[in-house]
Amino acid sequence: MITKDKKFAQKSILSYTLIVIGSIIMAAGYVYFISPNKIVPGGVYGISIVIHYVTKGLFTFIPDGIPVGLTGLILNIPLTIAGIKILGPRFGIKTIIGFILTSVFIDFLTVFQGDIPLVKDDILLSAIFGGVLIGTGLGIIFKARATSGGSDIIAMIIQKYTKLPVGQALMYVDSSIVLLGLIAFGDWKIPLYSWVTIFVTGRVIDTILSGFNYDKTLFIISDKHQEIRDFIVNKLDRGGTFIKGNGIYQGNERVILFTVVNPKELGQLEDFISHTDPNAFLTVLDANEILGKGFKSIQEKVKIT
Repeated sequence: MITKDKKFAQKSILSYTLIVIGSIIMAAGYVYFISPNKIVPGGVYGISIVIHYVTKGLFTFIPDGIPVGLTGLILNIPLTIAGIKILGPRFGIKTIIGFILTSVFIDFLTVFQGDIPLVKDDILLSAIFGGVLIGTGLGIIFKARATSGGSDIIAMIIQKYTKLPVGQALMYVDSSIVLLGLIAFGDWKIPLYSWVTIFVTGRVIDTILSGFNYDKTLFIISDKHQEIRDFIVNKLDRGGTFIKGNGIYQGNERVILFTVVNPKELGQLEDFISHTDPNAFLTVLDANEILGKGFKSIQEKVKIT
């Protein structure tokens, strides 16, 4: 019991540490690249950026406009409450801590940076690097089994009542927020740069969650499947699986060899097959993530809960 408690405590510490790191990186993306250029990359903080600039000079007690982080926090609280009531208690304390920390870090960094972009006179570069930082921060937060809240919750609520896929609903929500930026600022460049940021953010999140992986998945159909199997096992020190199938034209029984190799091994294997069976049929696919013996273990993948 003591050992299990220690492991649980260690996982919790690591998990919350990732949330803090992710929140800081995400906040830096908004403060140094996105908000100063009036880019509206969807989500709660996209709305917050619009409100920040629209309210500049509107109130005497905050002449510089309502802070982005404060607005994000104000919007996230009712959204989270609504999500819990409508969708159930799927939004844990990690998510709440995540959006609170992100809001605090955004306003803290803004005190020193203000509305001055880190890279002046290059909005495209800011849109790309802002997306990289936001995607990195969100990816780290997702690895800690937390979410960003905000528009994610809206998308889940829409999905419940309309049966739209969550990803499609999220796209509609974020696109509406981007168009809100067009209406508020009256500049067609705003939504274009915003969609660049949204695209980059999504790609970076996928990379953070799946990792950088250049391994290849192969499906090999060959009459010399036994020789190819021996080369994979004895020369490349890899495993694989024989899959029985039938050809479409004549219905003959065929053996399909399934295996995963790295780029260097792929070249060696293709060279061997070209000499062993020039008529072999190969399908080579990018392997986004591989879990199991010889690669990343499943336990390593899910060690943070």
